[in-house]
Amino acid sequence: MREWTSPTGGAEEFKLEGFDELSKVTPSEKSQSFSELLANQIMDVNNLQKEANTAIEKLVSGESKNIHETMLAVERAEIAFKTMNQVRNKVIDAYKEVMRMQV
Repeated sequence: MREWTSPTGGAEEFKLEGFDELSKVTPSEKSQSFSELLANQIMDVNNLQKEANTAIEKLVSGESKNIHETMLAVERAEIAFKTMNQVRNKVIDAYKEVMRMQV
């Protein structure tokens, strides 16, 4: 006669290393709200724009001759700005979707 086995096939005995430590993780006391996070990111994008403008001004005035660093600063600012615009678009789309919901 066959011996009955658990349908989980012994999976209950399987333990993941580090799983107990993960269950003890709690949010930090100083967690950032979504609006604070967005405000900080907008300030970061603004700072990148200012750095790019400063690099361009230094290049044009002859104070700096490093066009490579200037172009990198401009590209960083452009990518950050485009990313910020995409995030804005997604937030607006999500807001519109919520407004279309019927309660």
